[in-house]
Amino acid sequence: MTLRSTILFWVLAAVGFGLFLYVFSGVLLPFVAGMALAYLLDPVADRLERLGLSRLIATILMLVLFVVLAVLLLIVVVPVLGNQLAGFMARLPDYMNRLQGFVNETAGARITELLRLSPEEVKGSLGEIVNQGAGWTMRIFSSIWNGGQALLSVVSLLVVTPVVAFYMLLDWDRMVATVDGWLPRDHQQTIRQLAREMDQGVSNFVRGQVAVSTLLGLFYAVGLTLTGLNFALLIGMFAGIISFIPYVGSIIGGGIAIGVAIVQFYPDWTWVLVVAAVFAVGQFIEGNILQPKLVGGSVGLHPVWLMFALFAFGTLFGFVGMLIAVPAATAVSVLMRFGLEQYMASPLYRGRRASPIVTVSGTTIELPREGTAGE
Repeated sequence: MTLRSTILFWVLAAVGFGLFLYVFSGVLLPFVAGMALAYLLDPVADRLERLGLSRLIATILMLVLFVVLAVLLLIVVVPVLGNQLAGFMARLPDYMNRLQGFVNETAGARITELLRLSPEEVKGSLGEIVNQGAGWTMRIFSSIWNGGQALLSVVSLLVVTPVVAFYMLLDWDRMVATVDGWLPRDHQQTIRQLAREMDQGVSNFVRGQVAVSTLLGLFYAVGLTLTGLNFALLIGMFAGIISFIPYVGSIIGGGIAIGVAIVQFYPDWTWVLVVAAVFAVGQFIEGNILQPKLVGGSVGLHPVWLMFALFAFGTLFGFVGMLIAVPAATAVSVLMRFGLEQYMASPLYRGRRASPIVTVSGTTIELPREGTAGE
């Protein structure tokens, strides 16, 4: 197969895969969720196998524990979050109006002096900004609430996902071996190496980020609850969940928490500063302890690239797209690095008269050109 035919084959395969996701994105959620769950639990099942359990027993044990934890969350945590979310949405217009008044009182005179605007013009502009922000925030929380209700009401997600995860986890090693047997013999080692890099990137990020988001959510929820902030559990868990998007969790969560604190505690600035300090400490813990220890620096995903992938796949394929965004971004990143390495080693980059180079066990070796003394 020529290089052109190979490229054409993989391009058509990628296009076909994208069309498949686009057409069936409405029914893929429980299957993708089941595959993701199996991928996350596979290392634990392998460890249980090494302790002497059979693959079947290890799979059943892992899924039973997961289902028990999921049911406990549905019974204990979800109703509380649902009540807080309903209360927050009901009080959000009042919060935004009071924030608008606060901004007008504290910043209106200064803005008027700087921009030479009348107080009425300043209040109108600030009011328009606050109203737009309120509408945007309400749309976000409405979509989250409706999506959460949909997820909880869809029987297929609760029934099909554990079944898919069970069979995927039970046959994971066998499926990997089968796919490995399909690899072209001439490029088997190269594809295996690329697959290992992709797996390392995905596993480091997904498994580590799940732990980071969980710990951050608990920290924010407990810290904000101790301050007496209204809707502390909701805001804290929300900030922790979206912390997998770089900087977004702290900015949005901190902004919402500080806004609620201003409305609730003003003119007492002490507790407003304490709420801000909770997020500052959370950012320090995330950046200096949790991320280095649990995620590590070998993921290879730039924050901008990760955010683009999440928004792009989420727009194209909905919630299913967000589930596959990180593996897809990791795969593209690995393939781009591999392609760049091949380009840097090719005559197209080095020139036809340059010495050829090869990579052996990760070490780059430059070979002598033909006709030189080192031949």
